[in-house]
Amino acid sequence: MQAKYITYQETNAFSSAVLDYIGGKEQLKAFYTYSPDYKGFAEAIKNRNFGGDRKALVETLKRQYASIESSGLTRANIGLLEDEKTFTVTTGHQLNIFTGPLYFIYKIVTAINLAKELKATFPDYDFVPVYWMATEDHDFEEINNVKVEDKKITWEKNAAGATGRLDTKDIVDALIAYKGYLGISENGLKLAQLVEEAYTGHAKLSDATRALVDALFGRFGLVCVDADEPALKKQFGAIIYQDITEENSSANITASNSSLEALGYKPQVNPREINFFYMIDGLRERLVFEGGLYKVMHSEISFSAESLKAEIGEHPERFSPNVVMRPLYQEVILPNLAYIGGGAEVTYWLQLKSNFDQYQVPFPVLLLRNSAQVIDKRSAERMHILGINHKEIFADDDTLKNSWIKAHVNLQFALDNEERAVRAVFDQIKLNAYKIDKSLSQSADAAKTKALKLIGSLEKKMMRAEKRKHKTSLAQIENLKAKLFPNGGLQERSLNIAPMYILYGDEFIDTLIASFKPLDHQFTVLIG
Repeated sequence: MQAKYITYQETNAFSSAVLDYIGGKEQLKAFYTYSPDYKGFAEAIKNRNFGGDRKALVETLKRQYASIESSGLTRANIGLLEDEKTFTVTTGHQLNIFTGPLYFIYKIVTAINLAKELKATFPDYDFVPVYWMATEDHDFEEINNVKVEDKKITWEKNAAGATGRLDTKDIVDALIAYKGYLGISENGLKLAQLVEEAYTGHAKLSDATRALVDALFGRFGLVCVDADEPALKKQFGAIIYQDITEENSSANITASNSSLEALGYKPQVNPREINFFYMIDGLRERLVFEGGLYKVMHSEISFSAESLKAEIGEHPERFSPNVVMRPLYQEVILPNLAYIGGGAEVTYWLQLKSNFDQYQVPFPVLLLRNSAQVIDKRSAERMHILGINHKEIFADDDTLKNSWIKAHVNLQFALDNEERAVRAVFDQIKLNAYKIDKSLSQSADAAKTKALKLIGSLEKKMMRAEKRKHKTSLAQIENLKAKLFPNGGLQERSLNIAPMYILYGDEFIDTLIASFKPLDHQFTVLIG
């Protein structure tokens, strides 16, 4: 596939907060520490003073990887994490079945490529790409389905508690449906084997996800982290207790949200008074403070301040951070330099810096993940026939159709010259009328407005007439847009890797690795 690049602005798919951030807009600089470039990374490396337990991290990862035959590079990267000159670059995502939407893949490739680029630029240090598995999420309805083209495959299950702990024994029907879509081509059979081995060979969703991700990306040294571990949570215990009892994150993030809103940005997340869940098998419920006690919602469990402290000390793994505290936990236990996220994640990380400052935890370099639009060979041929290029295809349907009509028909129905002539005529009339009676200039303006409105109306009628004459081509444009932009959005937000893997096999991931440039801040279009 051939890679072309366009700006994120040209996609019409990213928020002003994201565009302003990657553009280095001054008004956002108070909400992050380091710029997303080599200069920012040089500063982050110099200043990063990791206080976490590297030995506990490595021992935990070795235990988690014991059930799979990981690549030599992944095992080596895990070992490197004990060295104080090794840093991580991290991305994270929910445990969507069968990898979920394409942007899951793009996040991981961005992390892998960033680690390689940093090693080439800062050879005295080592950089490990990390996928943080959001195993503690409990919203099963968000992760129990996957879309392959126009087919939705769902894992039917009565689920409760943390998704990473869910038993995969009843995923068989969804697995059969997914493999059925993959078909019997060489590429389809290969991916089918990978998912079969991952989901039938492991009892927990977290372990199955690690196995599948390792099968796809282990050769690049990617390390999957499941932070639902007592040895890791223990390092976060003091912050857990302090934040629950003092409600610092609520105050800090609320203030940051107000500041961002004053600048015209819409916050992505809103904090609660207490931003932790209590979690045991089959249960993950919010903690609330009521009647002098810390209560676990929808249960009979409650704590005094003293017993809460004891519970955190004895069972830190039972306390699960929500979306606004999870990033802080990540930076406490990983020697991390960068977090790689999508547009919404970049925005909500900007909301969090004051909370990092509160707990004196270094804020990482914040990086927008690479995005891609895949234009298959057949679609590319259709675009060539229609005369639509890789930038124009991102326009909305009406704009694209109107532009096509104007560019591809002989009739000059765009009445720009006529409109200019009418303006000039009425301007002269207005001048002459003003010399006779000043009040007549308003009548001249009104007449000009009416005439221009008539010209605009006539132009629209001519446009509609041309569209009727070119129904076939315009229908082809509609079909092309529907195929490349499912549900009217970027394909990465809804499509799974399956159709891409069937078409391209391992070449698809290899092409992403070859094409993604994390620090160039450009959108990738893959053609062919």
